[in-house]
Amino acid sequence: MRINPDKCVACGNCTYVCPMGAIYIDPVKRRATVNRSECVECYACFNGLSQEHLNPTFVRTVRKLFQMARVRFDPEPDVCPTAAFEPEKLEWPRIVRRAFSDPRVPHESTGVHGRGTEEVKTNDVSGRVQTGEAGFTIEFGRPGVGVWFRDIQKMCWALARAGVAFEKKNPVTSLMKDLATGTLREDILDEKVLSAIVEIKVPVAMVEEVIGLVREMEKQIDTVIALGVGARCNENGEEDVVAPILEKLGYKLERAKTNIGLGRVTNAA
Repeated sequence: MRINPDKCVACGNCTYVCPMGAIYIDPVKRRATVNRSECVECYACFNGLSQEHLNPTFVRTVRKLFQMARVRFDPEPDVCPTAAFEPEKLEWPRIVRRAFSDPRVPHESTGVHGRGTEEVKTNDVSGRVQTGEAGFTIEFGRPGVGVWFRDIQKMCWALARAGVAFEKKNPVTSLMKDLATGTLREDILDEKVLSAIVEIKVPVAMVEEVIGLVREMEKQIDTVIALGVGARCNENGEEDVVAPILEKLGYKLERAKTNIGLGRVTNAA
């Protein structure tokens, strides 16, 4: 994202909208400026602020006159008065930032909006996780922290060494150059995104090992990590295999999603 310095009037409204804190008022230029290293191209600034298209010279003049009269004049807090934001044409690898950060954009590798994955929410149709298995979602970066791919790679390396199976229909997996070792492409390692999800599947016997591994690795990664576990319910709609393991590890269980088969194809012919 770029802020046109000829249009910006340094009202500061955009600094509150950016979830990454990547926009600041440059004290020398006296213009809003984007820290490109921290910007994840989520477009929250561009989509979240109304655009008034006022003349920048007019706005600056009015503000100076009010300042001389010791009267504070500021635009509404959810408005960019001069429409100073100008989305740039993103090239590889920077375009990866938007794919993982802007929920309005479908991810090219899967066609799914947001972070490009439905996780195990459609397990009744996809059958990703079967009886005797556990599906893990390891989410990095939310809320408002972000994550570098070089840190995601550290987790993927550790998971690969443990012998897990990475979900193939997943955007992070699509960026791996070596699935066996969990190694990501070198050209995306220095890209930062708002959030990303690594998905794996393991036998139930490995559940405790994977949780211990994630706990250990998160100490080496400078971001927020959230761990989700998906399992199949029995014929009574209860899950009594993975739940006892989690309770033994001290987790208070909260059932996030329960699929009841409403998504099944009934008219395949």
